[in-house]
Amino acid sequence: MKKFLKIVGILLLILFLFISAFYFINNEKLPEGKKGKEADALAIKMLNALNHEAYENTEVLEWSFRNTNHYKWLKNENIVYVNWDDKKVVLHTKSPEKSTVFVNGKQTDDKLLIEKATGFFNNDSFWLVAPHKIFDPGTERRIVKHKDKDALLVTYTSGGSTPGDSYLWILDENYLPTSFKMWISIIPIGGVSATWSNWINTKAGIKISSTHELSLFGMELPLGNIKAYNYNADILAKKILKAINHEAYKNTRYLEWSFGGRRNYKWDKEKHVVDVSWDTIRVNLQTKNIEKSKVFLNEKLQEISDSTTIRKAINLFNNDSFWLVGPHKLYDNGTIRSVQKVNNKDALLIKYTTGGSTPGDSYLWILDSNYVPTSYKMYVPSMKMNGVSSTWQDWKKTESGTLLPTNHSFGKDRILSMGEVKGYN
Repeated sequence: MKKFLKIVGILLLILFLFISAFYFINNEKLPEGKKGKEADALAIKMLNALNHEAYENTEVLEWSFRNTNHYKWLKNENIVYVNWDDKKVVLHTKSPEKSTVFVNGKQTDDKLLIEKATGFFNNDSFWLVAPHKIFDPGTERRIVKHKDKDALLVTYTSGGSTPGDSYLWILDENYLPTSFKMWISIIPIGGVSATWSNWINTKAGIKISSTHELSLFGMELPLGNIKAYNYNADILAKKILKAINHEAYKNTRYLEWSFGGRRNYKWDKEKHVVDVSWDTIRVNLQTKNIEKSKVFLNEKLQEISDSTTIRKAINLFNNDSFWLVGPHKLYDNGTIRSVQKVNNKDALLIKYTTGGSTPGDSYLWILDSNYVPTSYKMYVPSMKMNGVSSTWQDWKKTESGTLLPTNHSFGKDRILSMGEVKGYN
């Protein structure tokens, strides 16, 4: 017996020495950093890289954590559906007393499961959206040098399940996180790192890291099939398209209009060809094969088509056609849709991340009771427009059956006429 106890004692001593050595080798002291404008500026660059604005407007997030806990988060409603094993909790994050619990499909009053679901959500959602929480109430930001590059140290002085935790965000050259180091209460070793990798672009427009790997024993934390989308915004967009008969627009072959009496257009949508005319110039613009475009001066074909004139025609068409068919472009590639309240009514914000002449522009569509646009607010950084308003009025039902506006007004009652608008096949 004594021999056995001696062996057990030696094994425990070896284990203790191993743990001690592992701790002293791997434990890192929390770095000191500098608070202030530089740290906040770095944090803002990080948020811009993630498209934090889209995150603020995101309605629904779905994911799983290590394929055991499953979530559907109605972010704007502060409700989360949490599922694990045979448990389901409809968690009201702002009013836990309203939460409901189900076990094997039957409702129960087990309050402990509400607490457990809250703990799961606080932890598992952090691994999904932590980069978007760096300005949460109770956070402190410091700039730290890490391998001769700026890194962002964020400390949570309150909130969540473990206030006092700190995270050092390591960023790439585009300010997108690649990993963070943690000093948190549930891990006794300071400086354990986790990757933030396999970034995906979601329908809501935000970037989300789908895979994490801990430096501690190489543990992986997959987040499953991640989704982020704006359900209500899509419903509102479809109502607008129905109101302006978008189906007829899709089937319309020819559109004709002018822009303020200065430029004239005839657009063959089917062949992707548009005649753009101004002054004594006409450009036969091949929108899918720009190199095949032709330039006419006083209706005389130019042997060598001037590239500057063609580029001008492209820019004019992109701008002037938007004033005619903008509401029909709500589902173009690269669009992000979200709902905003204007005078207590739903308005639709569309952001164009690609396409056109100035990607990054946003338009907030104001609607009448039938969901036909009456105006929009323009957010166009390249033109320093920040909420400039313009009407969309005098809608006309064309021969092809779609609705198109014939006039706009903005500023001091300035009218922008679309001329004699035509749509036909």
